Amino acid sequence: MSRRILALVAYLLRSHLFSLAGLLYILLSLVFYLILFEPRQQTPDIDYYILVLGILGLALSFLVTLTVSARANRASHLPILVRLLSRIEYLSAVLIASIFFATILQVLVALLALVANGPNLGIVDLLTIPPLWIAGNMLFAVLALHATDLVTAGWSRVYVFAFLGLILYLQGGMNVLGGWLSTLFNRIGASLLTSGMDSMASIFFDIGSWFSGEEPTILESVLDMVFWPFAAIAEASIHGSF
Repeated sequence: MSRRILALVAYLLRSHLFSLAGLLYILLSLVFYLILFEPRQQTPDIDYYILVLGILGLALSFLVTLTVSARANRASHLPILVRLLSRIEYLSAVLIASIFFATILQVLVALLALVANGPNLGIVDLLTIPPLWIAGNMLFAVLALHATDLVTAGWSRVYVFAFLGLILYLQGGMNVLGGWLSTLFNRIGASLLTSGMDSMASIFFDIGSWFSGEEPTILESVLDMVFWPFAAIAEASIHGSF
């Protein structure tokens, strides 16, 4: 299985690299470098370096996945598909090829910016920055894959992006929602307490405390898990460390 996937990855990479779209992505990456990392400008801060290149990787991952998926969905690739044991192998190859191509362009731009006039990076920075970039690239590639005709079935893409939009909406009103849930469970606990059901009341009071307080609540933690790559990159840029 791994050999078939790797062979497909190599085929898709070669097909994309020598296409007009692949050339355009390379040129766009060079233009991005010349505009935001102009060699004659002052040495950028490390937070600028991390954030700007992270955004480049996210954009490339999304766009490259859309392009590779569109090429993989063409009928000209049917002779390859008949040799596969499952559709998952083809989808895995598309995803891996897209992430690999986008990450390679991101790393090349990062190296150009670092050699020309980049910030001084230590060993810790060199070890911790790539996982953050790759995490974001994987997330955006998966989102892009679910937005293409190669994966979607009926309204599946609407469900995926509606779910993400709902999480963003809940994050925006987290204080209101958390306070409402905390008040609701506390009121139920108070009603049970007046009825003499002390043990049940204690349970509802504990649940209410999960949605309130100075520390991150359990609801905030659950919602933040979905967007942790973005939060990690943003916090690293703001605080200057990981």
